[in-house]
Amino acid sequence: MITVERLTKTYGDRRAVDDLSFTVQPGRVTGFVGPNGSGKSTTMRMMVGLTRPDSGNVFYDGTPYDRLAQPATTIGASLDASAHPGRTARNHLRTMCAASGLPESRVDAVMADVGIGSVADKRVGGFSLGMRQRLALAGALLGEPETLLLDEPANGLDPDGIRWLRSYLRDYADQGGAVLVSSHLIAELSLFADDLVVIGAGRLLAAATVDEISSQAAASVLVDTPNRAELTVLLRDYGADVTGLPTGGRLSVSGATRAQIAQLALDHHIRLDELTDQRASLEDLLVDLTHDAAEFTSA
Repeated sequence: MITVERLTKTYGDRRAVDDLSFTVQPGRVTGFVGPNGSGKSTTMRMMVGLTRPDSGNVFYDGTPYDRLAQPATTIGASLDASAHPGRTARNHLRTMCAASGLPESRVDAVMADVGIGSVADKRVGGFSLGMRQRLALAGALLGEPETLLLDEPANGLDPDGIRWLRSYLRDYADQGGAVLVSSHLIAELSLFADDLVVIGAGRLLAAATVDEISSQAAASVLVDTPNRAELTVLLRDYGADVTGLPTGGRLSVSGATRAQIAQLALDHHIRLDELTDQRASLEDLLVDLTHDAAEFTSA
């Protein structure tokens, strides 16, 4: 288990990470989300000793990162997809093995695992971003770690690659590993993540399961009827909140269920052409949650 405990980091007069605490549980995929400039990458760098925090600690099963006997066997990190362009994929991974005290026998295994075995002897400078992402993941897997820490690993992947990554990380967690993955692809993340840690302006905004956060979405019913005005009056008298939509006779209704609306329409001989439950998407929820903390917002 990863325990992040009151991490704080300031650059000049800007606090990039502000008293941040959360946990990442084994056997689960935790999505790490927030707008650009929210402090995700800085946090991840502090979690693996690449940036020194002003205060706070990170523990892996109770042990600080800098006290791990062989960090690569505890945590596999991929914080960017960079590699020396003149090296082959195989030599890049061999160098990582040498630096971490790992056997070179792991190189071919991880390349096969992430699907780049056929380009093992190609220079990284000719790789697409998607291929470099797979190489970065291969590097994170060299030590057969208990935990994966991945910063935007889906960048540059095509749809098939994204599907593969989703399945791979899900399987990794199902076998007992802990996964912390940051992503801007909220809809994709919601398909395989168990938990979410949401930050904005370096501060924790939410830490809960995907289902718990999704349940906060306001429910409404989309109604299409040729008797828009009459049904609106009836629904408001019933105590529902009704908003007229600019498309035909459609209404957005909250405070009444589909069954209640259908019964009300039936009782007053009003035809209904559509009656659909609606709920805000996870992406909409997170945008609303982080809006006030976003560094960059559109008009």
